Formats: sequence, structure tokens, C-alpha cells
Amino acid sequence: MLEEFGPSLFVAEGPTISFYGFLYPTRMAVARLSGGGVWVWAPGALRDELADSVEAIGPVRHIVSPNKIHHLFLNEWHERWPDARMYAPPGLARRKPEIHFDADLLDDPDPAWAEDIDQVIFRGSLALEEVVFFHRASRTAIICDLIQRFPDNIKGWKGMLMRADGLVGEHGSTPREWRASFLHRGPARAARQKVLDWNPERLLIAHGACAQTGAADIVRQALDWI
Repeated sequence: MLEEFGPSLFVAEGPTISFYGFLYPTRMAVARLSGGGVWVWAPGALRDELADSVEAIGPVRHIVSPNKIHHLFLNEWHERWPDARMYAPPGLARRKPEIHFDADLLDDPDPAWAEDIDQVIFRGSLALEEVVFFHRASRTAIICDLIQRFPDNIKGWKGMLMRADGLVGEHGSTPREWRASFLHRGPARAARQKVLDWNPERLLIAHGACAQTGAADIVRQALDWI
């Protein structure tokens, strides 16, 4: 169920979901930390085969949601691993009080994973702020919804809208309505620069094609609207 994406970093493909009528492939990530625990990003539906493959990497210690719309499966992961700590991105703890979070995600990484993973929050949006991560060992930028890259074979009016948004093709981008919600872009520009300063080689995203090379160039062009 898990496939190696880079050193100590693994991905699992999830189901295709409908979001406002558009079909989105989904993807989650798992990192083995240097201390031996497992860090889980944007967890998807938990199946026994997936749970077994995660436990083969190590004990789940941290469960992370990168933005406030990626919360559907958090509770079932926490029920499976009740000793794991749950981390909320901006806005999610207030939006979903029924989910127990142990800590908020900040611009600096939690000490539990700071040696292995860096992070930054793209702030300034009235609608949705996202936490972007950098996995050091594999030099991977881990981005959830902020960059979406879909294939050129999407047809019909939905394909036309996705092309108009810049979500189709080699570099991809951010949905147009989300871009418009960043009324104060200074913090987002600073976050984008931090991602570029990481000089990532790989790009892991939740929706669309990942990349094993050239991630910095993809990020630079995909987020040039900022």
C-alpha cells in the first residue's frame, strides 16, 4: 500500500473524490523520523493493508493535517494509534471541535520532527491557509492543495475551467478562487521564498502528478501569482 518516494519517505494513493463536481485523485505521505517514529501527512481512508504497511515502517507518533479541509480521516487514524499526537493547521481546530488536537502547526517545526522536516505556513488568505513541509533526507517539498498538476487529457468544460485556472500541465498552480482570497500577499511571498530557499529536488503533492526532479523550478512557476 505504501510506495517509497525518496529516502525515508513513502506515499499511498487514495481514492478519487468529488469536490464541487470535480474529480480529484488523492495522496498521503508517511515519513520515518530519525528517532524511529512515523510522521503521517494528510491521512486518507485507513484500510488494514495500509495500516500494516505503515506499522512496518515504525510506530505512528504524529498525525498532521496540512490545511482545514483535509480532516475526514483524522479520527480513524487516531483511534488506530491513540498515543499519536494530532496537529492542526490554521483554522481546523476551531472548525472541527469534535477532533482532539494536541498542538497547532506553526511556522517552525515541532521539536519532535525538526531534525527531519521543516515547515512554513502560507498566510494571508481569507479562505484557507496551508502548511507546506520539507523532508530533508529526500529533499522533498510536500504540498497539499496549493499546487495542483493535472494531465493534459482532461476534456470537456471541467477541463477548460481547470486549464483556465492553470491547474493542467507541467507546472500547475493554485485554484483561481483561492488565489483571489490572498488579500495580503506579503506573508505568502515570504513563505514561497522559504520553500525556494530549501532548494527542493522532489515535489510531493496530494492532487495530480508528483515530480522526482526539478521541484524548485515547478514551485517557482506554479506560485508566481503570489
